[in-house]
This record gives sequence, C-alpha cells and structure tokens, in this order.
Amino acid sequence: MREKILTGISASMMPVPWTLLILRAFDWARQSPVAENLILGYAAFMAFSGVFAIAAYASSAKKSALLKISTAVNSAYLLFAIVVFALMFQMKMGL
Repeated sequence: MREKILTGISASMMPVPWTLLILRAFDWARQSPVAENLILGYAAFMAFSGVFAIAAYASSAKKSALLKISTAVNSAYLLFAIVVFALMFQMKMGL
C-alpha cells in the first residue's frame, strides 16, 4: 500500500513542470521579476520532485514500472533544476 501511494505521488509530479508552458503564454508571465520568480518556483518544485522520487525509489521494496519511469523523469527534472539554479546564480552574480 505504501509503495502505491509513493508511486502515485511521484507519478502525479511528472506533468506539473509542463504547465509552465501554459503560464508563459500570458504577457505578465514574461516580464522580468515575475518570469524569474516563476522559473525559480518551478525549478524548486522540480528539484523537490526529483529528490522525492529518488527517495521513494530507494525506500520501496517492490519497484513497479511506473515508479521506475517517474524516478527517471523526475531525476531528469532534478538535473535541469540544478542547471537553472546555477544559471540564475551566475546571472545574479554577474559572472
């Protein structure tokens, strides 16, 4: 039962980062302070979902195919979030 809950949570986190494309269709979402905060918020969520998926995979006794897929996708999101954080830090520091 615990594995199914962790798998469901991990799988439900996969499509959320794609909603950024919908929000970026609005003019207010492309202006400087809002756009930076929006991207940082999504990057933080992607980092959290990556860490959560890896922790769920590590603690799960039975590893279903959906859990393996969501761990792979959310791990890619985690790597992308780290790159976004590094680029934002570099931009803010003027490096």
